[in-house]
This record gives sequence, structure tokens and C-alpha cells, in this order.
Amino acid sequence: LLKNSSRIQGMLFLLFLPCFCPGQPAAPLLRFSTFLDPSNMTHLHWDHNEQELMTSELQIHTTGWVAFGFSPCGELPGSDIVVGGVFPNGSTYFSVS
Repeated sequence: LLKNSSRIQGMLFLLFLPCFCPGQPAAPLLRFSTFLDPSNMTHLHWDHNEQELMTSELQIHTTGWVAFGFSPCGELPGSDIVVGGVFPNGSTYFSVS
């Protein structure tokens, strides 16, 4: 799901990666990627480790906010929804439900 609102232009990056504080290892390279739309505005990168823990990065051209869902059966009921965006002052927010 891709939604746009607000007047802020730019690229919103949502990273589902651990905190990269000083002393933390570098981010792993994500081996898989695909565009999720015909205009190539939504780019998903992902990978998994031996324990099948998935790491993903979603790059979306947006005007303010985006919602993205994960579902075991491709439907909204029972899915996990991620919402992120940029406030007018430039700060960002991120929520999972």
C-alpha cells in the first residue's frame, strides 16, 4: 500500500535494521531487491540470515507519509502495518501495528 499526503517532497527511507551506534557492526548488504510499482517509485531490498530473521529496506518517493503491509495471505485482516512519514519541521516518525 502506498499513500501520499502532505507537501514535503523527497525520498523517505524506512529501515528495519538495528541501531547503528558507535561500536556497532556495519549494516549488512541486502542481497535481494525489486521495484513494487510500474513507475519504479517503490523499491524494496531484503535479505535473511540462517535463523530466517528478515532485514528489509523500503525506499519510496513520497510527499509525506507511507503505509506498508505484511500479510501471510495477501489480505488486510490479520496483516502487520508499518506507517512512517515526515513532519513539516523535517522530523520523522515510524509506527508498527
